[in-house]
Amino acid sequence: MSKSLSRIIPVALVVGAGWVAGPAAQAQSLSELAAVARSYDAPWLAARAQLDAAGSGAEQARAGLLPSAGLSAGASYARTEVSRPSVDLNAPTQQAGVSASQPLYRPANRITFEQGQRGIEIARAQLDAASQDLLVRVSQAYFDVLAAQDTLTFVQAQKAAVTEQRAFAQRNFEIGTATVTDSREAQARFDLVTAQEIAAQNDLLVKRLALDQLVGRPGTAPLPLAQPVRLPALAPADVNEWVRSAETQQPQVRQAAIALDVARLETRKAETGHLPTIDLQAGYAVARNPRGTITAPHLNSRSTNATVGVALNLPLFAGFAVQNRVRETLSLEEKAAADLDNARRTVAQSARAAFYGVQSGQGQVAALQAAEASSQSALEANQLGYQVGVRINIDVLNAQSQLFQTRRDLAQARYGVLMGGLRLRQAAGLLTEADLAQIDLLNKK
Repeated sequence: MSKSLSRIIPVALVVGAGWVAGPAAQAQSLSELAAVARSYDAPWLAARAQLDAAGSGAEQARAGLLPSAGLSAGASYARTEVSRPSVDLNAPTQQAGVSASQPLYRPANRITFEQGQRGIEIARAQLDAASQDLLVRVSQAYFDVLAAQDTLTFVQAQKAAVTEQRAFAQRNFEIGTATVTDSREAQARFDLVTAQEIAAQNDLLVKRLALDQLVGRPGTAPLPLAQPVRLPALAPADVNEWVRSAETQQPQVRQAAIALDVARLETRKAETGHLPTIDLQAGYAVARNPRGTITAPHLNSRSTNATVGVALNLPLFAGFAVQNRVRETLSLEEKAAADLDNARRTVAQSARAAFYGVQSGQGQVAALQAAEASSQSALEANQLGYQVGVRINIDVLNAQSQLFQTRRDLAQARYGVLMGGLRLRQAAGLLTEADLAQIDLLNKK
């Protein structure tokens, strides 16, 4: 019985893995699915559109530093009657002109332009955050499918082992070396594993649909990890280095730092309310009166007027609006500084939690690997004890259940370590497509 069961377990594992994973040629790597999702994911596309809009907004702010020009034209008809001396004039008037202005000293416009550039940087940081979030979401869905596949594989292997144990108990009962209890216990465990198989199949279906929806492609099939799995080491191994990176490079911190710069610029712009503005202005106008004017009736006249000059505007009093605006912006500046401090503390805590989570996961993997070896030995001992009559059937069934449960937990712990590493790099603001390529090296070829 022991030899027969030892043959069934690996065969069931292979068959189950092939059934749930599909042909290897149709499977996709994590990097491939992430690349497909980039052109479909709505949050990422929205962040990219926001970056494009920020660029256009910055160019609008540049207009306050560039010259402006306008063309005007018009025609009018006037009827004028004067009693003494008697004058009756029906005179059309035609006029056209062009005017231009170049700001020479407008500090508020210069600051607005600088704020527009900061807006581009904020949008770029938001796009970086959306990109990293997309990589994490795709990776989580990817590993969820693999974990569901492993669960179904282990349940099917356990079902095959229980089936063999049930047949063995039935034969022993028929020849009188075992009681009917052994057969009924094996049947009860078989029914339980069958229910677990149905639940595992449904869970795998749901996980696959979630991955399909995320990447916008039906029939996705993640590549399984090569066995034995060699998890990458955590580098650097110092949590403080991860925290320092998070406090400087994490997109959330970058956005808060840029927002503080924008708030300081807004204070400077408010203070310019007391400053003068200087513009260079020029104009050229032509007026034509084909029937004359009231002073020169019936005389075709044409006049031109060209001007150039510098206009100075010095605000004197605005009802304390400038002073109150400065106070408002100073308060908003303090708020932005507090938001930056909060962002740094938040990402630092996230980096620490992610770092220790990876360390804990690595410890769990090592412990579960030892538990797997122990469970395998315990199963073999119970099988031998059952054959010689010192163990009962339920002992073998429990040992089988413990072994497959340990294998499932070990597989999930490995995926948890890989996901923890990606979340740690996200918390530090370092997650890129290259990190997914490193995980692809662990795939079964």
